[in-house]
Amino acid sequence: MIEGPRIAIDAMGGDVGPEVMVAGAADARADFDNLSYSFFGDEAAIAVEIAKHKSLSEGVKIVHTDGVISGDDKPSQAIRRAKDSSMGLAIAAVKAGEADAALSGGNTGALMAMAKLALRTMEGIDRPAISALLPTLGDNDVVMLDLGANTECDAENLVQFAVMGAAYARIVLDIERPRTALLNIGSEDQKGTGLLKDAAARLRAADAIPLEFTGFIEGDRLSRGHVDVIVTDGFSGNIALKTVEGTARFVADLIRRAFTSSIRSKAGFMLSRPAAKLLRNTLDPNNHNGGVMLGLNGLVVKSHGGADANGVRNAIDVAAKMAMADITRRISEDLENFPEQAIKDAAE
Repeated sequence: MIEGPRIAIDAMGGDVGPEVMVAGAADARADFDNLSYSFFGDEAAIAVEIAKHKSLSEGVKIVHTDGVISGDDKPSQAIRRAKDSSMGLAIAAVKAGEADAALSGGNTGALMAMAKLALRTMEGIDRPAISALLPTLGDNDVVMLDLGANTECDAENLVQFAVMGAAYARIVLDIERPRTALLNIGSEDQKGTGLLKDAAARLRAADAIPLEFTGFIEGDRLSRGHVDVIVTDGFSGNIALKTVEGTARFVADLIRRAFTSSIRSKAGFMLSRPAAKLLRNTLDPNNHNGGVMLGLNGLVVKSHGGADANGVRNAIDVAAKMAMADITRRISEDLENFPEQAIKDAAE
């Protein structure tokens, strides 16, 4: 009997579907051999893929449904189909206590809408946020949020995001007091909107929770490794994320073009293959896959739609770590320790 984190997987989500989702789940057993899975979707297609992996010979359940949320479905449409879709059923398993985390590579807007409706936001949190890890030149990755759940935020939302991001960083980065910064157009205290200045004042007063507020950070410093958590609204965060991913692809394609431009360049590539492999691994989004929807009464993880098996494996690893560390409880404890009077004084 496998007893460990129970992961509910939307097997039909993502660009490929069951083949990649099942393969990633099988590979994740090498990292956490006590994981159990519930796959939601086309039973026949899922069963075919499970049969290919010996590591999935036990601790696996299939729940059949014909309903699939497409990438074109609007959140309102998805909500109406939640009860019979693979995505909705995976979230429902978390709500019912039958799973410790839900994972999907499907429509992000639909996933957030259904998760928020089914699980509700936890006490003390006004809005959930999507958080993920980005590569840096430092000793560890950086946690960034919000990456697209909320296009508009107020100062209180940003403060709550900082609390959630710091709790997340303590788990995945193993840092006792994560260095936390607000994304801004400049690092100087006088730069930015009144909203950002208000959020900064509140965070400076928050010395009762385990985070070190370092002030503002500019977009060109995201990957330098100078901070552990970067906080922003979902509009700016999503733009920043897509810019980082686009730049990574641009650099990789540019290097590939340079190394194939001539016979001499090809010879140079053979000599520099170890360095090129390191660069490719660092820039590969599959190696940083798994966006956690923080602030809900339940754990939901978003995988890249185009993730390969290794990417799904990494997303499942994130889900397992968050479940075992009880991320919701940690956030609740931090919120309870937040110096409310100091926040009010800073805001006045």
